[in-house]
Formats: sequence, C-alpha cells, structure tokens
Amino acid sequence: MSRADLSKQPSDVAAMFDEVSYHYDRTNAVLSVGNASLWRVATTRAVDPRAGQLVLDVAAGTGTSSASLARSGARVIAADFSPGMIAVGRERQAGNPNIEFVQADATRLPFDDDSFDAVTISFGLRNIVDPDAALAEFFRVTKPGGRVVVCEFSRPPASAIRSAYYAYLRYGMPVFARLASSNPSAYAYLMESIRDWPDQQTLARKIARAGYESVKYRNLTAGIVALHRGFVPMPSSAPGSGAESKGDQ
Repeated sequence: MSRADLSKQPSDVAAMFDEVSYHYDRTNAVLSVGNASLWRVATTRAVDPRAGQLVLDVAAGTGTSSASLARSGARVIAADFSPGMIAVGRERQAGNPNIEFVQADATRLPFDDDSFDAVTISFGLRNIVDPDAALAEFFRVTKPGGRVVVCEFSRPPASAIRSAYYAYLRYGMPVFARLASSNPSAYAYLMESIRDWPDQQTLARKIARAGYESVKYRNLTAGIVALHRGFVPMPSSAPGSGAESKGDQ
C-alpha cells in the first residue's frame, strides 16, 4: 500500500490518495470525530461564494467541499492532483451542473491570470511539495479584490489541548484508521504532516508574502484547525499590507 512521507513527492502523494479515494470522506468523518462537516461549513462561509461567481477549490478530492460551495449558485472548478479522487468526485457529483473537475498541479495551475473570484483549499496545502509556490499560483489566478481561504490543520495554542491532540494523533488515530480506512498506513503520514506543519501566524505570514493583504485567521476546534483568509489588492492598493492574527470566534 502507498503512503507519502514528509518529502511530499507528488507521485507518492497522488498514489496514496488514489488508494484511499473511495472511502476518503467516510474516513475523514470518523477521524475528525464528526468535526469535518463543521469545518466545511465554516470554510464555505469564509469563502462567501455568490451566484455567478467562479470559485477554484484546490485539492478538492471527491468534491464534498465543492458541493458546499456550489449550493450558492457559484460555479466551482474542483481541482485535484489525484486522478483517483477526481474519478470518484465526478461519479458522486455527476448531477451537479455547477461543478467541473480538473486534474491540476497546485504549483502550476492551468488557468489564466485573474480568473477566479475566490480560491480555496481545505486540508491540502500541507500535502504540496512547495506550499509557497502554490500560494503564489493562487494569487496569480485570483482576480483583484478576490480572496483566498485556507482551511488547514494547525497548532492548538493551549499546551494542554495541544498535548492531548498530539496523543490522539499518535495513539487514537491509528486505531480509527484501521477501522475506517482502506489504507491505514497512509494516516501515519497524516500525523507526521500535521506535526511538521507551521503554526497559525507562520502560515499567515506565508500568505501575506504571496501578495495577499488583510490576512487574518481564526481558530476552529481550539486551534486544531485554523481558517486563514486574505484578499488580492485592488489596482490602486499597495500589495503586501502584512498579516494580522485573530483568535477564536
């Protein structure tokens, strides 16, 4: 069975997600202890899609997040590097005219400059071999005044919660993964990638360095997940206004 490691070689990551694609959504629901749907609602609200807008959902997987975005009437391009994920997504979202699946590398997106009203990625940025290159691509394809929303695992600021969470990742998650996943070894990588990922403020600075302004974040589930949002400056605005932090809401 395939599993990636922290080198995040694209072929290894794609093969790993190909293998877990069919049961991916069920496994996420189990491993997140039911929180995955709440995080998806919060992300959709942060993106704030509107009818007639064009939204890029990167690392869209089977399209669960894309379907949530498309309920607004926005047209959603669901992009993913894994052909297995895309195949399952096309099957499950076959009746949704507002979603189009595209196989794409997040570091070399096949879209024109200033194409999208919003770009979003949920639990996928840490799986990309060069997250900074991906953020630069997100900025390139977002229209002036448009927004980026990144939902990603993060670092709980409270030490007691952080210790309990890391204990769950080390001891609890493998048990649940064996019960729910077709490739439980892949979830060892999940634990490693979460622990290796930067904290909320570091990611906010990365997003600002890509060119986004008014970058803020808020913690979800005590900081186990963080939701970051930034905006592309309008032509009259000076880029790079910096990153700001925002606590739980």
